[in-house]
Amino acid sequence: MRKPTEDIKIFAERRKKVSSLISGHALIVAAHPELIRNHDVHFPYRQDSNLYYLTGFEEPESFLVLRPGLQPESVMFVRRKDAERETWDGFRYGPEGVEKEFKIDKCYPIDEMEKVLPQLLKEVDGIYYRLLKNKEADEKVLACLDRLRVSQGRTGYGLLPIHDADTLLGEMRLIKSEYELENQRTACEISAQAHLAAMKFTRPGVTERQIQGVLTHYFYMKGCAREGYGHIVATGNNATTLHYNFNDQVCESGQLLLIDSGGEYNYYTGDITRTFPVNGKFTKPQAEVYQAVLDVQKFLIDMVKPGIFFKDLHEIGASMLTEAMLELGLLTGRKEDLMAANQHRKYYPHGIGHWLGMDVHDAGLYFRKGEPRPIEENMCFTIEPGLYIPALDTSAAAEYRGIGVRIEDNIRVTSSGSEVMTSAVPKEIAELEQVIGKG
Repeated sequence: MRKPTEDIKIFAERRKKVSSLISGHALIVAAHPELIRNHDVHFPYRQDSNLYYLTGFEEPESFLVLRPGLQPESVMFVRRKDAERETWDGFRYGPEGVEKEFKIDKCYPIDEMEKVLPQLLKEVDGIYYRLLKNKEADEKVLACLDRLRVSQGRTGYGLLPIHDADTLLGEMRLIKSEYELENQRTACEISAQAHLAAMKFTRPGVTERQIQGVLTHYFYMKGCAREGYGHIVATGNNATTLHYNFNDQVCESGQLLLIDSGGEYNYYTGDITRTFPVNGKFTKPQAEVYQAVLDVQKFLIDMVKPGIFFKDLHEIGASMLTEAMLELGLLTGRKEDLMAANQHRKYYPHGIGHWLGMDVHDAGLYFRKGEPRPIEENMCFTIEPGLYIPALDTSAAAEYRGIGVRIEDNIRVTSSGSEVMTSAVPKEIAELEQVIGKG
């Protein structure tokens, strides 16, 4: 179990900011549930991003309760110390340890939650809580709310109103502090170097899973706690499956290889995609598709600055990719008509990117009250155009079938433009051909 560090002050500052936004209400945040297979095999545990964001605490079976202006203001429910269970499952802080090490005003054992929490909620007008993400936690919280309702007798009061905590905390997480950016950059830098190592390792005859092993090894050797998401290592036609994850095929000469992978460092993740030839040399059709995607990506990155709309990046990217489809002969007709009929989505079925941070598809609103929001300084997101031409698509020219290309970088919005936090990974055709297989 990782010991808390000087970061504890940062978590306390975040709790203070949340408290300033929810006067008269309480916030309840639940830990992520443990994943257990066959009753005895535990998967590696990863804390809920929101709970970690506000506490730095990484144990399961825990809840945070914030009550602005009331005493105690910060409360946690955590597992008791238990020597026997710690022998099997590892160290536990216990209530006293959490109060001391994580600077929480008051901690209670988790088994006392249904008795204590209703009392803590008597003085608030409503709660912020994320429903429908954790069934076990929902049942506990709703049982406490019902116990509070019953305790009030015939006063006419029902359950406390529940507001969505995801929106509240997502908006906080969307604009990164310098501390967050430091971790985000480190995650991106490690991820970039891992991709470079994978490129140098790649050659005909290696397997997708061996390449995955190179990525994973680099992540862990450089301080990542885990992968940020499941690796996509897709050779040949596999690259036309957006979420391909078998990663068990042999890489053959003449194929392209698409790698979508990122490491997670201090709960912040990189998310990079590169596509390159297994044998180190693009064929003419491969280069045509690849360069079309790269031109779109570079154009969109150059557009980024405060005040533009993320929605516009997607729409411009889709328009440019449709033009590329027409130039490659994948589609015929008038661009505007094809897009209106969503014909372009046959070869480009996803969005141009997503927020990036503690989760690979990070929290935060893309629209406010139905209107697209302008991007702001210190937002982080991906830009990832792609073209995917399945091997069985007989409407495409034979030389393009089985080609899947995506190019993805991680962007921070600066005061006047953007910082590409993953620029260490080559993506120009000439640069790639100099690196592939040179390990």
